[in-house]
Amino acid sequence: MSLLEQWPDLLTFQEAGEILRADPALVRGLVRAGKLSHAEIGGNSLIPRRYLEDFIEGSCRRPGGGGGAEPAEISRTVSIHGVRRLIHAGTEQEYADKLLRLAGMENGAPESPGHPFAEYAMNWFETYSRPNVETGTAITYRRQLTCHILPAFRGLALENITTDDVQRLFNGMTGTKSSKDKVKLVLNQVLDAAVEDGLILKNPLRSKRIRITGKASRATVPYSVEQMRFLVRHIGDIQLPADRAWLALLALHPLRLEEVLGLQGGDIDPENGEIHIRRAVTHPTRNQPEIKSTKTLSSARTIGLSSLAVPHLPRIPEGEFLFGGRQPMSYTQVRRMCGRVKRDTGFTENITPIRFRTTVLTDLYDQTKDIKLAQAAAGHTTSAMTLRYYVKGREAVSKAVVAVDRAYSV
Repeated sequence: MSLLEQWPDLLTFQEAGEILRADPALVRGLVRAGKLSHAEIGGNSLIPRRYLEDFIEGSCRRPGGGGGAEPAEISRTVSIHGVRRLIHAGTEQEYADKLLRLAGMENGAPESPGHPFAEYAMNWFETYSRPNVETGTAITYRRQLTCHILPAFRGLALENITTDDVQRLFNGMTGTKSSKDKVKLVLNQVLDAAVEDGLILKNPLRSKRIRITGKASRATVPYSVEQMRFLVRHIGDIQLPADRAWLALLALHPLRLEEVLGLQGGDIDPENGEIHIRRAVTHPTRNQPEIKSTKTLSSARTIGLSSLAVPHLPRIPEGEFLFGGRQPMSYTQVRRMCGRVKRDTGFTENITPIRFRTTVLTDLYDQTKDIKLAQAAAGHTTSAMTLRYYVKGREAVSKAVVAVDRAYSV
């Protein structure tokens, strides 16, 4: 009976390494040195199982007395805790000792087969991640762990997670590539920590074989110029003063939603025509506002205040929020406000805050062709960010044709 009968007839270098309990690079070295025969099939280097068995058998022979050779050492493949292992031994007693050690049954006390992945991952999250990131980021990390990562590796020890296991995790996920990349970010940090702690030799997620694919994320589509003109003309039709101020700020300035919610009375300076962005309000648990600093250092900025917006902005005491008073608005209140604005203006599409920021930045650049100006207004660290995610362009196809015709016409 074959010692490796549970393995395929043709083995990859990775599988041969698992059998020999060695790195695949060592297997490649044995092949290059001619010590281990292999076959080239379909452009792939594979090791026939019988060649590996011959190599193992030859490696187990020792020179004996009288120029002969002693029988081969014991070489048996066993499954321990769901992991296949090849045990070499010179005697039955040595084989039994090694088997007991691997099975963790010495002295009658079973040992753990390894470090439980779930326990290690949650300790990493509670000790190194959650206390040191924003609340919203921590919630996102926990979601990736509980919804995707922990279920994929349920019951596995860190030491037993392979590149195949990691690839199967991403193969089993649906959705966009950006969603999968969020899972990758968290898993990579956990596995890197395990490498640093000496629990695993290498991070299987860093294998060049890993492929993470998925649908492209849907880009934010700006409102048309005609839609924006319609909304600005109908600001006065909005019934509640706070709702009018909301649309005036959103539709005429390149602000993030959290920046609008963070505006206080002292941040609006009509006399000098300026808006000072000094803080942000996020909702990491949806309806519990959290007041914090701006997203980045570049986000703390001063931008121009539109003269079209000034008549619709109320005078708010310094220290109070424009929207909410002493406490900033919740997301539920924001959604209701957007619904009222749509109803009062007669607008046919939904009022979506992120679309206004994209629209204003698109038209700001379209009118000025000054990317640095657009970057500063957006509060981005780099102009590449502004161009990639926010400047969508208007009539790009027709303008490109006109430009080429003008360049090449005689």
